[in-house]
Amino acid sequence: MIQLQKVHGSQNKFFLLDQTQFQTPLSRGELVNLAQQITKPESGLLNGADGLLVVSNSDHAQTLGKMEVVNADGSFASMCGNGLRTVGRYLAQKYHKEAFKVETIQSDLRVSCQPDWAPKVKAVSVEISPVSFAAAALPFTNLGYSELINQEVPELAPKLKFSAVAVPNPHLISFVSDDIFKSDLLAKLGAKLNQKNPFFPDGVNVSFAQVLSAHHLFVRTFERGVGFTNACGTGMSAASLVYALTYPQEHLFGQLLTISNPGGFVQTKVHRTAHSYWIELIGNATITHCIDVAESELHKKQLDFSNFKITSTTENEAYQNKYKS
Repeated sequence: MIQLQKVHGSQNKFFLLDQTQFQTPLSRGELVNLAQQITKPESGLLNGADGLLVVSNSDHAQTLGKMEVVNADGSFASMCGNGLRTVGRYLAQKYHKEAFKVETIQSDLRVSCQPDWAPKVKAVSVEISPVSFAAAALPFTNLGYSELINQEVPELAPKLKFSAVAVPNPHLISFVSDDIFKSDLLAKLGAKLNQKNPFFPDGVNVSFAQVLSAHHLFVRTFERGVGFTNACGTGMSAASLVYALTYPQEHLFGQLLTISNPGGFVQTKVHRTAHSYWIELIGNATITHCIDVAESELHKKQLDFSNFKITSTTENEAYQNKYKS
């Protein structure tokens, strides 16, 4: 039998699958097929999810495993901060380690277990890097800039200032007023930039942010390959970095920030080294369900969810109580 988990970080929901359990691991095509079927809100399992987290072995030094992220549409993401926290928790419990690295597509990232935020609310810290502002890293084009940091871009939206940063997922960030935040501009801009367009040929995650207080932001993200989610870990990390850079009077580097989102909140710290930046993302890593299924079922082209045995946990209730407190 294979056991999957349904997990979330700030209500950014995923199914987690450990490929090391298999006698014959799923092929790339089978992983895409699984992700596309299991995550559908209407016909998927447990009302679907935002993506599939795939854990496998890594041969990199000091790493406990490798993480791949398959979006709901079957595309592969460079990174996922909320997902990495749940993978970090899974590997920590599997190997009885508190601090280690996880291999991702672009780099090996630091993970550490943190004190529980509340009973049954596990917390994990993960590194978000590498960071690049270069147009080629996102990529973007036809906007008149080689880097985009707090610049007005009338081609995207009049009077708004935008910053573009890869962490390594590509993100477009704008700090906006309350009326813009409550409008449908984010939905329209996110949809526009994630179909064929002259500016972001590979698409981009688009986030609007608001400053609630000196150390508290609210961020909402339209994710590439997904659409609106309850939270985007790399989006909140990117917004924290842009905030620290564009509000230097607040002296925010190395300071603990709270980033609220539709699914809850996380904490971040933006770190500046001699030649680069990285962000520490701290938040919940919650298991909502454990799912047992025969390996043969997951190799089938058409999945039959009636053959999946589901056991729920009480962790999401504990998280909701913490979020509301």
